[in-house]
Amino acid sequence: MLETYFVKPETVDRVRGCWIGREIEAYVAWLSEHGYQPSTIYGRVPLLVAFAEFARAGGAQKVADLPDHVADFVAQRVANRQPRRGTRDRDVAREFRSPLEQMLRVVLAGYEGGGRRRRENPFVAATPGFFDYLVDERGLRPASIDSYRHHLDRFEDYLARIGVQDLDELSPAILSAFVAERSRLGLARSSVRDACGVLRVFLRFCHREGVVGRDLSDAVDWPQVYRLSTVPRSISWAEVQRVLDGVDRRTAVGKRNYAILLLLVTYGLRGREVAALTLDDIDWRHDRLAVPGRKAGHSTAFPLVASVGEALLDYLQHGRPECNDRQVFIRTVAPVAPIGAAAISGLAGACLRRAGIEVPRPGSHTLRHSAVQRLVDAQFPLKTIGDFVGHRSARSTEVYAKVDVETLRRVALGDGEEVL
Repeated sequence: MLETYFVKPETVDRVRGCWIGREIEAYVAWLSEHGYQPSTIYGRVPLLVAFAEFARAGGAQKVADLPDHVADFVAQRVANRQPRRGTRDRDVAREFRSPLEQMLRVVLAGYEGGGRRRRENPFVAATPGFFDYLVDERGLRPASIDSYRHHLDRFEDYLARIGVQDLDELSPAILSAFVAERSRLGLARSSVRDACGVLRVFLRFCHREGVVGRDLSDAVDWPQVYRLSTVPRSISWAEVQRVLDGVDRRTAVGKRNYAILLLLVTYGLRGREVAALTLDDIDWRHDRLAVPGRKAGHSTAFPLVASVGEALLDYLQHGRPECNDRQVFIRTVAPVAPIGAAAISGLAGACLRRAGIEVPRPGSHTLRHSAVQRLVDAQFPLKTIGDFVGHRSARSTEVYAKVDVETLRRVALGDGEEVL
């Protein structure tokens, strides 16, 4: 594998002669397999050889000893680097540390690295079965579980900060103070409401399991959030076309992003639904697109619109990297892997901003709102629209389609008399 990238035999011999040469070559094979550019490999191999020599001089005898020398090696490199204007030490340290930790993760079983580690579930000692309860009894999706973990992490930190060590010490005053603190942080009312909902479920579970002596869930009072109180994030169809026209479809990234945007705005898909699409979900023979595993367990099959099919075909033939994953949309930079829902929303937001379109919280849901709004403007029944975009209740569709946006625009631009 080394001969693929290094022409000079003495260079290959030097790498293989290093006391961790076998591990370095295995890492090079991993980089190649995951689509890293040759320039990346050229830059990383000398760094790894230097690290091996540094660790051996520091007393390392085997690969398992290497993690103990990462911090000192990075500190030395940062101290000896040529100063670069506007570059912070921690950014330079990350440039050195990331390849070392990535190699160690590849060649050393169980190594996690010094980056951000995921915390264990909050209150795991006091309520070890809570998150199993959310999955097994309430049937929550992973995204909902993450929301519970996020809010309960904040509650656990708050209790530690005020010196509460046992859940049985909880009182209505403590719970009210926590909710008040969350409200003062400038969070949206809906975010504070979500935190309160999580807390109420947690407190009911604690009482059921005998962790607390009484049910304190009713002591958590959440802020009132009114349905239909805000204007949806949809944009006009002319603005949608502007977003699509702003994508450079000559590049692999552009071909992928154009296909994603078309799926969002044509079918009103959620970002995670686009990310989850696989090659098996596209039925080219019958011109159908399957969207399995929608919210509430629904699944949908759509006719494959010609423009969407052409965009998908262009991406699959000329833009999608070669890989064994069955997901349709793949990262265009190494490591080659399926992209996630957050990336879908991020690229949609970037395309909106690039087109000069201002909207609150730009992302994939902006285009989903626009798809729903177009159906509302075409006078489709809410039940039909809800079925199309994967809603279980027509009340959910009302949240997206609660105003006649075009009429409001005419009112805003004129004196309003023509719509009275």
